[in-house]
Amino acid sequence: MAIADFCRILWRERELLELLLFKLEEEQLVLSSGRARWLAHATREVEAVLEQIRDSERVRTLETDVVAMELGLGPGPSLAAVARSAPEPWSEMLLSHREAFLTLTAEITELAQANRRLLHEGMVSLSEALASVEEPVATYGPDAHRSLPRQSAGRLVDEAL
Repeated sequence: MAIADFCRILWRERELLELLLFKLEEEQLVLSSGRARWLAHATREVEAVLEQIRDSERVRTLETDVVAMELGLGPGPSLAAVARSAPEPWSEMLLSHREAFLTLTAEITELAQANRRLLHEGMVSLSEALASVEEPVATYGPDAHRSLPRQSAGRLVDEAL
């Protein structure tokens, strides 16, 4: 029965969305810690899970049409439409998947936005820090006139960046 295969695909997608949520949380921990060294690794892991999700969505789209035909629906129905047309216990399972997808998608969206904010704030802080290091700062000399520091003057750098 195609609906059993369809449910297995949906379970796999749920697992992938949960893995994506986990990887986004890992990325957020890296961003929050200021340990930029691991950011590229964390981002690559997020991208790898996203690629798996895209592949799974392609398979789900094909399987959805098979199930839709079996249930007498047109091509490309929503999961809610398939659930309404499916017999029990499949209907209840499909609705459960739908609710889980909505919840996971909302959590993923919120976490991804928070990560983008953290990344943007980090970029702004880094830009400001680099600007202060690159541009000479005018100071007052012993004769009370403003002067630029000599090139050999030491600079204070915050290593926490």
